[in-house]
Amino acid sequence: MRFLFYTHSLVSDWNHGNAHFLRGVIRELVGRRHQAIALEPADGWSRSNLLAEKGSYAIERFRKDFPELMPVTYDTGFDHEAWIAEADVVIVHEWTDPQLVARIGRARAGGGNFILLFHDTHHRAVSATEAISALHLEHYDGILAFGEALRESYLRAGWGKRVFTWHEAADDRLFKPHPEIHRTSDLVWIGNWGDDERTAEIREFLIEPVRDLGLQATVHGVRYPNPALADLAAAGLRYEGWIANADVPKAFAAYRVTVHIPRRPYREYLPGIPTIRMFEALACGIPLISAPWSDVEQLFRPGVDFLFAEDGSQMRQHLRAVLADPDFAACLVASGLETIRSRHTCRHRVDELFDVLSHCTNRHTAHTTAAKEAAA
Repeated sequence: MRFLFYTHSLVSDWNHGNAHFLRGVIRELVGRRHQAIALEPADGWSRSNLLAEKGSYAIERFRKDFPELMPVTYDTGFDHEAWIAEADVVIVHEWTDPQLVARIGRARAGGGNFILLFHDTHHRAVSATEAISALHLEHYDGILAFGEALRESYLRAGWGKRVFTWHEAADDRLFKPHPEIHRTSDLVWIGNWGDDERTAEIREFLIEPVRDLGLQATVHGVRYPNPALADLAAAGLRYEGWIANADVPKAFAAYRVTVHIPRRPYREYLPGIPTIRMFEALACGIPLISAPWSDVEQLFRPGVDFLFAEDGSQMRQHLRAVLADPDFAACLVASGLETIRSRHTCRHRVDELFDVLSHCTNRHTAHTTAAKEAAA
């Protein structure tokens, strides 16, 4: 089959976690002998920022790390209809320009012989509903929502007749333990600043526990304002900026524990969505302690796969326990790996995608037949 993905970016993971997941999904499709191509805007926000910060080196790194991936950039003169006409499945990400979202939908309604899906991996459906409600999704065969709460939001709003839950997951070809690397430091956090959506949480669950426990700790991520950088430095955290996602597994391997700090909109309005960082950390075999979020979909086994810290005090307690007891840490690692490998890899998500496609086939076939008959 021929898959065409409209992405914000596949090349750039600068403040763009969805690139991680799509890379893994496309690699899995290619591994199964499908053709999968990603289209991205030449002037996309994430790509532009990465190039401004790292230059052409970043593109070279991407090609070296992911030689099987085929990103294609487009601009205002791009012939989208020609590319779409060659596809069996078109998946359009939520960050795609609204006019292009509508244009692709019209191509489908005009008799396009492909299944068309819309993919949402953000909280704008609940935090900026007017932006999503303005999208023209009536010609899309289905919606892929990265959590059940988001799926229900789409259904309540009437934004899609067929809405499927499709969680993110870890690309376990890349995200895996590296036992050959010795754990020489205490704590690493890999996460971006987050538009003030978790400022207080970063302070409570990361900065203050590291300072109070005197840990050797490192932070990777982008968009940290100067006051935040000053807070990190004052607490003894090393800030090392952007890290290529391909380097993350070995970075995790050098530390004894990591933390997960979800953004407030997910915690408050979209329970059950941990974001991809948690899947990737557990896949790498590092003990993880999470700030609060509601695992209403029972994706994991809290207390077995990872630890929940309800507040900063409990974060300190859990950090002490994990760092002081290697056997306890090893149990968390083994359980987390078991859950990821049995439920949450990109292989699992591609299987789920094909289940979605099978549900869309009848509707797709009926629409295509009707369009052909109308043209006759």
